[in-house]
Amino acid sequence: MQNKQVLGALAMDLKRVALGYFRGSNSMAEMFFQEALKRKDEIDNKSLKPYLIKLLKNLDSIKTEDKEKAAEDALLYSTIFQNASTAID
Repeated sequence: MQNKQVLGALAMDLKRVALGYFRGSNSMAEMFFQEALKRKDEIDNKSLKPYLIKLLKNLDSIKTEDKEKAAEDALLYSTIFQNASTAID
């Protein structure tokens, strides 16, 4: 149950990262990216599927110099984590 809530919150943080970069508000995006990294540490990896664990490990790679790519990646990760949170019982 805890993973469901944390994955949902992580998805929302990443969605805010994407919106921040798309709107040109890099400081907002950076703030929510730091929040997303903190949430990543709250997740119990033992009960997650391997592809989610791999994505969590690669979460740091979202932050790049190319803000458009960072926004797209954050939005993609957000969607995947949101879908995963709804699939957890």
